[in-house]
This record gives sequence, C-alpha cells and structure tokens, in this order.
Amino acid sequence: LEALHDWLVQTRAQTANGGGSAKALDYTLKRWVSLIRYAQTGHLPIDNNPVENIIRPIAIGKKNWLFTGSERAGQRAAAIQTLLGTAQLNGLNPSDWLKDTLIKLPTWPNSRIDELLPLPSEFIESLKQKNDRW
Repeated sequence: LEALHDWLVQTRAQTANGGGSAKALDYTLKRWVSLIRYAQTGHLPIDNNPVENIIRPIAIGKKNWLFTGSERAGQRAAAIQTLLGTAQLNGLNPSDWLKDTLIKLPTWPNSRIDELLPLPSEFIESLKQKNDRW
C-alpha cells in the first residue's frame, strides 16, 4: 500500500487540476486513512451495502411515513424499523424474531430485557462492560 500511496502522490503532483484524473486521485488520497484502517483491521466490510439494502424500503416509502399519525407514532415506527433491520443484519429472520419477542415480552423480567434485543449476547456483554449505565 505504501508503493500505491507514493504513486498516487507522485502522479497527482504531475496532473493538472480540474480534470477527471485529478479528481479521482484527490478522492483516493482524501480517503487514504480509511483505506489503511480497512486494510489493517481485517474485519471491516469494504462497503455499506448491507445497511443500504436494509434502509432502502424506508427511503422508498418516506412519503408514506408522513402519515404515521403523530410525531410519537413516527418515532415508534422508526424504533421498530431499527430493531427489524438489526435483526436482519445479525442473521435473524425479522418476522421470527419479532414473533418470538412479542410472545416472551409479557412475562419477561425487566432486569433482563436486553436479552431480547436482536444482538449477539457477546456484543451486549461487551457493552455492559464498557458502559456501567447499560
């Protein structure tokens, strides 16, 4: 990657401003730190396509969301969409997760409500360790 960076810098110095090549080189150099972070960690996704695919139905239906009834209803709808999207991102079937959660919820102890979130238990535990208010 160092050789690529050197080439980008050298080529940019020889490229006239305003052209397509200059814009492409500037774009790459501007995001170089992020590329290095991605290459060094090994676990980060190369793009955010999974998230975009999940929020696409929300974006497509945004005119419909104007008629949720009230601001509070809109906030509740957004919370539900977030939970269903999180379930999907974590490999769960959102409908199955929601059905299971709604069945358990009436008798589930409030002190363990976090266990019903559509998140891996290891992730919840790491949040608890990092944040004593969790």
